[in-house]
Amino acid sequence: MSGIQRAIISVSNKKGIVEFAKELSAFGVEILSTGGTAKALKEGGVKVKEVSEYTGSPEMLDGRVKTLHPKIHGGLLCRRDNPKDMEEIKKHDIGLIDMVVVNLYPFEETISKPDVTFDDAIENIDIGGPTMLRSASKNFKDVVVIVDPADYEKVINEMKNSNGNISYKTRLKLATKVFRHTSRYDTIISEYLGKVSES
Repeated sequence: MSGIQRAIISVSNKKGIVEFAKELSAFGVEILSTGGTAKALKEGGVKVKEVSEYTGSPEMLDGRVKTLHPKIHGGLLCRRDNPKDMEEIKKHDIGLIDMVVVNLYPFEETISKPDVTFDDAIENIDIGGPTMLRSASKNFKDVVVIVDPADYEKVINEMKNSNGNISYKTRLKLATKVFRHTSRYDTIISEYLGKVSES
């Protein structure tokens, strides 16, 4: 059994995700997922538990609310070396989540289309994805966070060489990459909205 027991996977860019999830499954990692990602993983032969089944709450508002739930963020933000945190999640029946694999709605690609509408652009502002990424990155000591498909192979190789674990150094590097990524994502959104508001 690996040091990573449970992962949540929710990606817009599905390149390599089935193969990565299969490698995680081989380590005994339970995989939670949502929507199109869950469908792709199941079709690829990966055992998946839907986030809605895990949390006991259905997806709402045309998918706008999926992962914004204490069972997700409690599981991500809980400090494993903090007895009070561990006591609280036990009290509220919250399981730990040890890995987040997320890449965001393609806002930049969407607004680059010549016929894009403002409503289409707004619907491609990701909320749940950045929130999970930030929760996981804040708690990088306990949660491995992956935003770039180029890191899948590196993570699996390290798990294979470290009895299913990921080093502090790698966790910190991955978390740093996340904050750079979400910062750029927010900048693109703010610049787009700024241009619209001035037109």
